[in-house]
Order: sequence, then C-alpha cells, then structure tokens
Amino acid sequence: MIQRRLVLILVLFALMPAAALADPPCVKDALSREMCLQAPAKRIVSLSPGATELLFSAGAGDSVVAVSAWSDFPAEAAALPQVGDSNRLDLEAIVSLAPDLVVAWVDGNSRSQLERVAALGIPVFWLAPRTFADIARAVEDLAQLTGHSTVGQARAESFRQEIASLEAEYASAQQLRVFYQIWDQPLMTVNREELISKAIELCGGVNVFGQLPRLVPRISREAVLAANPGVIVTAGEARNNQWLEGWQQFPGLTAVSAGNLFLEPPDLLARPTLRIVKGARHLCQTLEQARANL
Repeated sequence: MIQRRLVLILVLFALMPAAALADPPCVKDALSREMCLQAPAKRIVSLSPGATELLFSAGAGDSVVAVSAWSDFPAEAAALPQVGDSNRLDLEAIVSLAPDLVVAWVDGNSRSQLERVAALGIPVFWLAPRTFADIARAVEDLAQLTGHSTVGQARAESFRQEIASLEAEYASAQQLRVFYQIWDQPLMTVNREELISKAIELCGGVNVFGQLPRLVPRISREAVLAANPGVIVTAGEARNNQWLEGWQQFPGLTAVSAGNLFLEPPDLLARPTLRIVKGARHLCQTLEQARANL
C-alpha cells in the first residue's frame, strides 16, 4: 500500500509544471526591496530605454508588452506600444495591459506614480546600475524574475569577462586628464559615480570633474580652462561636433593644442546596459590615440 502511494506521489510530481516545483524567484531591487514572484513574469512593462535593453539581454524580450519612449534598442523594442516617458507615465495604459511585472528606473521614473501602480498589486522592480557589476547583476536579476536564468547568467558572465579584459589591458596605460562633455548650454559633465566616468577610468583616464558632488553637474567654461584637460570627449550625432569646434577658440587648452577633441558613438556609453562594454572599448581606443598625440 505504501509503495503504491509513493508511486502515485512520484507520478503527480512528474506531471506538475516546473514552475510549480521551483521556489518562486526572489531578488532584491535598487531600493533594497525584496521581490518574490509566484511564477516567472510573462507580461512586462518597461519604463526606461535602459530597462528595456536589459530585459532583452536577460532573454525576456518576448514577454515585454510595452515600453517607454526612446526604447529603440534592440529593433524589436521600437515596435512595441509606448506608455509615456520620464516626465509623464500613462498609468491607465499601464494598468490596462495587466502586467505581472513593471520595471522602473530610479533616476528617471516617478516614485509616487509607481507607488500607485504597486498599490494595485502590480509588482514594480526598480533598477539603478551605478557600476559595471551592477549591470551584470541587473541582467541576472531580470533573468531570474522572468524564467531565463541560464541565458542571463551566461550573458552577464561574458560581460564581466570583457570588462576584466579591458581593465587588464589598460591597467598600466599612461593616465590622461579627460573632460567628458554631455551638454553644451548649459555646459554639463559627469562626476566619478557616473558610469561614463568609470569607463574613462577603465581606459586609464582621470575625470577632471570627478570630485564634484552631483552626478551630472553644471560647470563653467572657466572651470574647464582651469582644469586644462588633455582630452575633451563628447558623444552624439554630427551636431555635437559644433560643441567640440567651440573649444578651438581656446588654443591654450592642452586638448586643443594636441588635437585631442573626440566624438564618441551615441548610446553606447550613455546607457548602463551590456552594450557599454562596446562603448568602453571604443573610448579606450580613442584615449590611445590621444596618448599618441601628446
């Protein structure tokens, strides 16, 4: 009799779906809130371009049902319905999609708006990658929440290895004083906590405004002249060349006299996603050219 019951129990377990047998996926988000889902998320709304890209990297692209404005990578994301941007979210549209997971961005989305979404029982997972390690972990966390752990872990580990390879390659490189311009009027840069600055450091550069307290500080032309960087870098389309050309009126700047004014590919460094390793590699090559010019 006991043997027959044991056989029946084993048969029932064999017939149960894998999700029912496994522990519910649990991860901690950027607000240190632990999230446990009863089953992998299958209907996901992404509220930033970076979150969208990370979800696709985690293997969950097929489960994303809506995105925020400017979610243009990968190409499949650009065809998805949009539910607003960092200034305004369409909460009614989000709720109507019946998502089982909303992925938000700490620096871009309204906490108060999304608290209203969470109050309706819709899980909200917050992201805020500040380091290369954070990016890899975000991919793994999203993969775990969406049932793609194997894919997410493999892609995160590949990313870690590529970053480590760049770190080793440029560990002994001649240090360069770098000014990274992200806007012209008002003139804006990044401090050492921003990932662009960490990419500069990875390539053997020193962010001349790294010590400033704000993540994205406003500065003056006079401050740049006083810092006298050996390299000035910006990123974007052709119009940003005008920003670089504007520095030509200051021939006393080391960066200008050495011809070290560079335009980097847009998006690759601006978004904290797996593609930042490509941006970092390109930046490292740029700084090698700058070393040769000095």
